[in-house]
Amino acid sequence: MTATHELLDAFRDGIVVTDPTGRVTLVNACARVLLPEVTVGAPLRQCAVAALARAVAGGTPTFTAEHHGRHLSGRYQQLSDGRSAWYVRDVTGEQAGADALRAEQARTIFLAEADHRLGLSLHHGRTLAEAVTLPVPHLADAAIVVHQPVVSGTGEPGWLRYTRDDDAPVSGPLATLPPTAVPGLVRALHGEPGRVDRRTTTEPAGLVALLPATFGRPGALLTVPMPGAGAVAGVLVVVRRADRPGFTDRDTDLVHRFASRAGAALATAELYGQQAHLARVLHRSLLPPTLPRLAGVELAGGYRAAGDGLRIGGDFYEVLPTGPGGVFALGDVSGRGVEAAVLTGQVRQSLRTLRLVEQRPRALLHLLNRALFDAPDAARRSRFTTLLLGEMRTTTGGGLLLRIAGGGHPAPLVARADGTIDRVPVGGMPVGAFATARFAETGIRLAPGDLLLAYTDGMTEARGGPDGTDRYGGRRLRRALASGAGLPPEALVDHLLHRFDGWLGGQAHDDIAMLAIRPASRTG
Repeated sequence: MTATHELLDAFRDGIVVTDPTGRVTLVNACARVLLPEVTVGAPLRQCAVAALARAVAGGTPTFTAEHHGRHLSGRYQQLSDGRSAWYVRDVTGEQAGADALRAEQARTIFLAEADHRLGLSLHHGRTLAEAVTLPVPHLADAAIVVHQPVVSGTGEPGWLRYTRDDDAPVSGPLATLPPTAVPGLVRALHGEPGRVDRRTTTEPAGLVALLPATFGRPGALLTVPMPGAGAVAGVLVVVRRADRPGFTDRDTDLVHRFASRAGAALATAELYGQQAHLARVLHRSLLPPTLPRLAGVELAGGYRAAGDGLRIGGDFYEVLPTGPGGVFALGDVSGRGVEAAVLTGQVRQSLRTLRLVEQRPRALLHLLNRALFDAPDAARRSRFTTLLLGEMRTTTGGGLLLRIAGGGHPAPLVARADGTIDRVPVGGMPVGAFATARFAETGIRLAPGDLLLAYTDGMTEARGGPDGTDRYGGRRLRRALASGAGLPPEALVDHLLHRFDGWLGGQAHDDIAMLAIRPASRTG
């Protein structure tokens, strides 16, 4: 018997043996350490270890328990002669490892979800809402984000709060948040290391005022800067209730990692907001103008921006009244996007100014070419524009006399009243490409019923058709123009764009602009 006890005492698992009546007959050394309440001679079902007693009484073959700071796992085995044995293991280390693994998996899942949701929106307000709702309840019971946008036009300074008791984030202006309301807030706004209060001993009055009345007493608190692009995008404050454990070092690290992600997302949203604001301003300034009313002239313009995100580009048209008639222009700036749009604005503004001192088309092109080369960024811009520039005057017979100068632009077309289509070659060199550029000029007469169509190569160079690869080309444009003969300018432009859109079939295209001019129809 002594040898048996010595053998069982050497086991690393606890062993408790009972006789057929359920009384304990043997407790090895490990069991005496793990279950000091179990004694030889006592009924096992009445022992002070509640989980084990319930398992014996209920005939359950296993039990788990947290006992004296240890995690225990036990299993039952029937022995010979009606005896039974319970084998009990200390699984504290295994449990701690499993808990750590689950915690790390939860952290990884949380950060992945944060990356996904923060990256879904480039809207500053929606990004703020994600930044304040994501930490609850995984990191804390309440979250507050204090934000002060560094880019003008992307939002107003303020704060957002979200708790388990809020249906949606609650916001307020920064002016209603005293600097001392949140411990460490002032330092964090300047990018200094955040305040760590694993367990607050007092209730900051300002912080309590920010929380809903149902929140209760604040407990642990973290105040963490949210770094942006060269500046602090905001400050994240996470608060736990007093009855919840404080922040561990791993919790603090996770909060900082989340704050870094949220700060980067806010900075990106601000930058996008700035670019979108700039695009809107440019877009408004570059929209086709409302054409003026000129005596004896009917006008119509058409415009299609390329299908990019900014929807601004380099094709434009302009009609400017002069004393005896008017000056018209239709151009195509090289490139696309913001750079092309900026040069478009320069060309249009220069034309508006220069035509006050010069209305002769070729002379005006020379002045414009010089103005573009005199611009401060001309050397590094390497941008140019093709341009048609014309002067129109009414004639005594009800027609129009046009003088048109060409700056490397596609030749306009004239639809005669008899149905023929003429091409008006003007040639010339692009404006802004060469300091000594040469330009050509020609004159044409539009009789009543005739119409001139100027257009940019975004239409003729576009590809579409059945297989999406055919060029629209000049021949197809002339046929479309002939099919709309006799229509007034506005209806003709709509007809041409409708035909073009149908042929394009949803394919991407470059910017397109067109301008239709004809003598006014006589009435009465």
